[in-house]
Amino acid sequence: MDLREYLRVFRAHWLGMVLITLLGVAVAFGWTLLQPKVYTADASAIVQANTAGDSGDSSLSSAMLGNSLTSGRVKTYVALGASRAVADGVIKDLSLDTSADQLVKQVTVTNTVDTTTLKVSANAATPEKARDVAEAWVRSMGAEVNRLETSDPSKKGAVFLSPIDSARLPDAPSSPNTKLALALGGLIGLALAVGYGLLRYTLDRRIRSVEQVERETGKPVVGTIPEEKTFTADNRLLPFDGGTSSGSDNAHLFGIGEAMRELRTNLQYMDVDNPPRIIVVTSPLPGDGKSTISSNLAVTLASSGQPVVLIDGDLRRPMIDTVFGLPKGAGISDVLAGRATIAEVAQRFGNGQLLVVAAGKVPPNPSEVLGSARMRELLKSIAREAIVIIDAPPLIPVTDAAVLAHSADGAVIVGTVGKTTYEVLGKAIGNLERAGARTLGLVLNRVPRRGSGAAYYGYQYQGDYYRSDDQALPTGAVRGDKPRRRGDAEAA
Repeated sequence: MDLREYLRVFRAHWLGMVLITLLGVAVAFGWTLLQPKVYTADASAIVQANTAGDSGDSSLSSAMLGNSLTSGRVKTYVALGASRAVADGVIKDLSLDTSADQLVKQVTVTNTVDTTTLKVSANAATPEKARDVAEAWVRSMGAEVNRLETSDPSKKGAVFLSPIDSARLPDAPSSPNTKLALALGGLIGLALAVGYGLLRYTLDRRIRSVEQVERETGKPVVGTIPEEKTFTADNRLLPFDGGTSSGSDNAHLFGIGEAMRELRTNLQYMDVDNPPRIIVVTSPLPGDGKSTISSNLAVTLASSGQPVVLIDGDLRRPMIDTVFGLPKGAGISDVLAGRATIAEVAQRFGNGQLLVVAAGKVPPNPSEVLGSARMRELLKSIAREAIVIIDAPPLIPVTDAAVLAHSADGAVIVGTVGKTTYEVLGKAIGNLERAGARTLGLVLNRVPRRGSGAAYYGYQYQGDYYRSDDQALPTGAVRGDKPRRRGDAEAA
């Protein structure tokens, strides 16, 4: 994974990752609240040599001897500071209700490197107790040192312990360290959040990006269509001006209009010398928006001045008549059955370049009807004069789309971002290949405009990219016009 993929993981799962990180901080804070407060007080002492003696000799040799004595004793006194004998003296001094073993665990005696000073750190539940134990520990250590160094307790031995600094009353607990705990909780939470994001990314088999789809399937993505929430079952067609006019009521459709024009261009330049003339639009499963894509692709092609024939090849659940508002009646099935001609069932829309052929009466054997020689001949004859777009059933439930694609120049497969999985998409492509049909490309439908996918897919068209009101429209188009609906269609 490169940096862009890591950023995509964060953008896709940022909310969960942030919540996990905050949860780590919250757990750490809760842990600090449950821990008993511990206060630490420090006292210090120095190991000195009694070199003067009764004669008051303070010569250089005596000083050197004293330094040698204290340097040799200081390490021993560090170990002495952790003894139960010192702890017993503190318990007796402060009248503590505890054992020597427990008290020893609360005190630490250390020696600063290359010095003869000792530092006593005492931990206790209250500031006062910590201070008192630290000072009493220094006194008890001094008594033990004197006991070891001389037989007369009233006199100082050759080496003795002298207090330097008394313990101060601590003003804040030394444990738990709230700042450190919160930092560690945040780091642990962040590590878990990254693991969560990567796990979701690895286990999520739904299509998310162009690069992933092309890498997984080996097929090109020829179009990415943004989600348009204003579309309804009865109103999901682009206007013939594509929504590019800033004065049009359909200006909000500019994004999806531009995406459909990109799809149109990609299909036209897929093979410059022999561009596809018969295109099947299908999907792996129902609900991916193939009928909307095929209808708007036909409108987009026709708006550029090319003659287009849109055929509803879904003889099981036809939708084109609903999309265009056609009355229920004759259609392609009637043409194939010899009950009508293509000219009698085709309906003209928009600028006159688009002919729409509904499904007609639903036959009992759709696959056989669509795969018939008569259907192949009909498609070839229409393709001589116009581009043919066929709205076909889904590939996985039935074989109709694969049969149609075998008679066409290829098929465009529509998948839904965040819904269609790579396994489903791969199975749909496999069904086409087994039928000997060509996959022209994949279309990612319902790409989010906002959120994790918006910046990646780049649907931020605005400003200068809109056509001005006084700029000419395509031939035959009227500004703001939608394709004519029921009652406005003309027989071909």
